[in-house]
Amino acid sequence: MYLDSIMYDLRKVFTEIEIKVSDPVVTFCETVVETSSLKCFAETPNKQNKFTFIAQPLEPGLAEDIENGAVNINWSKKDVRMFFQNNYEWDILSARNIWAFGPDLNGPNVLVNDCLPSEVNMTLLNTVKDSIVQGFDWATREGPLCEEPIRNCKFEIVHSIVAEEPILRAGNQVIPTSRRVAYSAFLTARPRLMEPIYLVDILSPPDTITAIYNVLQRRRGHVVEEKKKEGSPLYSVRAYIPVIDSFGFETDLRSHSQGQAFCLSVFHHWDIVPGDPLDRSIVLRPLEDAPTPHLARDFMVKTRRRKGLSEDVSRNKFFDDDLLARIETMGVDLNAVI
Repeated sequence: MYLDSIMYDLRKVFTEIEIKVSDPVVTFCETVVETSSLKCFAETPNKQNKFTFIAQPLEPGLAEDIENGAVNINWSKKDVRMFFQNNYEWDILSARNIWAFGPDLNGPNVLVNDCLPSEVNMTLLNTVKDSIVQGFDWATREGPLCEEPIRNCKFEIVHSIVAEEPILRAGNQVIPTSRRVAYSAFLTARPRLMEPIYLVDILSPPDTITAIYNVLQRRRGHVVEEKKKEGSPLYSVRAYIPVIDSFGFETDLRSHSQGQAFCLSVFHHWDIVPGDPLDRSIVLRPLEDAPTPHLARDFMVKTRRRKGLSEDVSRNKFFDDDLLARIETMGVDLNAVI
């Protein structure tokens, strides 16, 4: 209502010009729900370095702890190790080999060096640590589905081959390769979209409760608490509603309650969008609302179109030819994997 009043003043009171308001844009996140079905590898353009990654989801609550500063990558290795061991039961090998959070210092993703010293030259691997971290940071800032940030994902380096000559392991070789192998590991771990969710607090008289439930139901909202407001005849209804379905919600609520209901919305959490964004069998029809199982595909395709990307994710862009050949020799259907 406040914004509507401002726009009216701009159009009618202060000026006589036409003001166009663009459609609202919602930021999504990308995540995974399983461990990678394959150990994905990528070689640098000079064929002298090779990195193997897997991806898997983080434990519930860990991403929020990183964002809120409950753990910091700049702590001593012992403090970081104790935090992950005591709070999330990580084994000592993984907990003491955490390389980075990303994107940035408090990003909700973790990069772990899970290589074995008996199989990998750790001295050489540590010389390219900064480049691998930069590639990981780049990957988590722009995911492969629709270039939205990656969230709640753990990337593990499980094997590496690093050239002995410094010129052969420069950043221009390692950074894009580590980004690409992170993407391929991500795509083989059942990727999903995540959307922001509002917590909506609604105050209304008791005779409008049914109308409120109807409005919420049409916008994929669901009530989590309903109680009488002490000291008043009003009822308080708390509900979750996806941000992408919240535009126009207050106007809709007022019109269905004859102006008696008022609401306050605040961001609460991220939730996984129903459906598989990579399901190519889904047919999206123009000017029709997508059914709930098709929402992830619908959101991904529309976001890619808005950003000027191709309509679907290209596997050849993120999978090395050698990796694709090995997948074929294994008899694995890549369409089933991603």
